[in-house]
Amino acid sequence: MTDDQHRLVILGSMDEFVDLVKRAQSRGYYVITCDGYKDGPAKTFSDKSYTIDVRDTDAIAMMCRDEKVDGIISSFSDVLAECLVAIAEKAGLPSYLTPDRLRLLRDKGLMKGMFDELDIPYPHSVRVHQATVERDLSGMRFPCVIKPANAYGSHGVFLLDSVDEVVDHIDRTMACSDSDYIIAEEYDDGFEFNMMTWVVNGGPVVLDIADREKTAEVAHVTPHVSRIVYPSRLTDEVLAGARDIVERVARYVGITNGPLCMQFFWTPERGIRVCECAGRIFGYEHELLEYASDGLSIEDILLDYVYDRDALSARLAGHDCHLKNCAAGLYFHGYEGEVARIEGVPEPGDGSPTVESHVYYEAGETISHGVGDKPYVIRTYLSAPTRETIDEWTDRIFGGIAVLDGDGRNLLYRNARMSYARALR
Repeated sequence: MTDDQHRLVILGSMDEFVDLVKRAQSRGYYVITCDGYKDGPAKTFSDKSYTIDVRDTDAIAMMCRDEKVDGIISSFSDVLAECLVAIAEKAGLPSYLTPDRLRLLRDKGLMKGMFDELDIPYPHSVRVHQATVERDLSGMRFPCVIKPANAYGSHGVFLLDSVDEVVDHIDRTMACSDSDYIIAEEYDDGFEFNMMTWVVNGGPVVLDIADREKTAEVAHVTPHVSRIVYPSRLTDEVLAGARDIVERVARYVGITNGPLCMQFFWTPERGIRVCECAGRIFGYEHELLEYASDGLSIEDILLDYVYDRDALSARLAGHDCHLKNCAAGLYFHGYEGEVARIEGVPEPGDGSPTVESHVYYEAGETISHGVGDKPYVIRTYLSAPTRETIDEWTDRIFGGIAVLDGDGRNLLYRNARMSYARALR
């Protein structure tokens, strides 16, 4: 380490941060990883690491000062984004948001209020309190989705058909949040999208828009994400309206340089309805941008943001979110049970367009759905020049992959590819 070497803290050490550590080191930075996971994979590659719970923002800010850190970055998780901006403020390090403004992108009630002020459409939603469920849900169209007010991930989220079902499930939803209410919103059956943008000098650059495809499998649970495809088949239909919404949100929350991503719905009849905006890059899919764009890397964008804003502006100048290639993430969820054997997982070099596969369970391990458990059973990424090739191989893989228990029962949820016929007439 030299006296003039940048000292960067990366908040997070799980698999998705390994490439960020390596790219930072390739630029000559001294990299310190920090989170609560003692054996986080990225810590193996970093120059130094600390095991401190990310929510202990005071302790991490003190570590930053002691280590004479001059930059801090994280991504991929709402919790990490929330802790990042708090640590940066306490340690006197630059950040794209302040904690009070980030709350607008974390607290679903505040977010809806922001949408109302900005005249941004979203599925009809209400706050539901435990003592007044029936009154709070008057006028709600079923089915509806209930979710925690300020949690993350999919814990405590249910798809329900009546007030009685909300009463039956509200305890489990409230247990996932520290709020005294939950959010209920009318279920939107439109096409669903993820949009990644990076705000540069106050204007959002749309990095990509992806089709977020789902498959219905389990009663009372929202359909699970089974495939995400970059770029979306409907990019031209939604791009202008979606970019305008992100620009208004960025201005409202005060992001002039930084990530702002959006999940939204669209149909030809109703237009766009926003599900949520997030002050971080989506996790478990950011690699797809690199595969589909032929090289644009989220890791490079994150590092440019910390240390070289001019390079970031140049990197994103003229970027076309239609992308050069097509890439897809196939996500396999499973029922609880003990794994006996796994079949049909595609691997790079097997003749398919597979670029990577991750199998999260081995024979003898038990699939479980508790808080902190693995989010998927298997995750596979494909990349090809055309959507047609991706679709063909998606069908083959969906039909051939299996995780079997001792009785030969396939523990994987059924995955089905979405049809776009009603949008492309």
